[in-house]
Amino acid sequence: MLTPIVDTTWLRDHRHDVVVADVRWSLLGPSGPDEYEREHIADAVFVDLDTQLADIGDPRDGRHPLPTPEAFAEAMGSLGIGNTDQVVAYDDAGGMFAARLVWMLRAIGHRAALLDGGLAAWDGPLEAGPGHLRTPVIFTPVRWPADRVASLEQAGDPAAVLIDARARARYRGDLEPVDPRPGHIPGAVNVPCEEHLAGGTLLPHDTLRAQFAAAGITSADGAIASCGSGVNACHTLLVMEHAGLGKGRLFPGSYSAWSNRPELPVEGGS
Repeated sequence: MLTPIVDTTWLRDHRHDVVVADVRWSLLGPSGPDEYEREHIADAVFVDLDTQLADIGDPRDGRHPLPTPEAFAEAMGSLGIGNTDQVVAYDDAGGMFAARLVWMLRAIGHRAALLDGGLAAWDGPLEAGPGHLRTPVIFTPVRWPADRVASLEQAGDPAAVLIDARARARYRGDLEPVDPRPGHIPGAVNVPCEEHLAGGTLLPHDTLRAQFAAAGITSADGAIASCGSGVNACHTLLVMEHAGLGKGRLFPGSYSAWSNRPELPVEGGS
């Protein structure tokens, strides 16, 4: 199995053995497709987070619920990503968005990794324009494994080890730019995914483990990762695996699903 994180040296050495995927996305800034056309790693395919890595549903399910296995398989196959392909994904945000594709592929048994440092770290060839079109292939649908995905009820269980990967200000409820109610799911501990990075690349393994340990987490066993909409939490899960803590579960709806249910309580502060 491909490790969850690889560096640019690894990608240079294996460039012709993998499909490189550009998963840039922005809530308020330039669009991912526009940035891709402006500049991307040569031969990379663009993967649209909103339409290919998420479903569109009821706000009570969150902003980026997981797509059906069939929809995900159709999207991957249309991009020329098949059952036997290895994928390395990148973005320009420390891996916060590309992690979604990597986690989804790894969760169903495919070989995929996140490029540490993303586009800024890549010193190989770049290109502009609409990019590389691969021949569509077969990608077999696989059901999302129950041991890798947590339900809203499981995330809200007081006995759950729930990790909130959002920035500290959003966790405390000091601000909330997109969701209906500020705060966090009661009982969640805050381990911001952005604090795993320095200069856009991951901190050393021992530092990453110490960050989780400071929140009382020494193993991913039984842990559930949450964020705003189930995207950045994928980065948390990859980092935990990368740091040797094991594999946790994703709460896909995350705080966007929780806060859209007014009957559910929220907490503020730290």
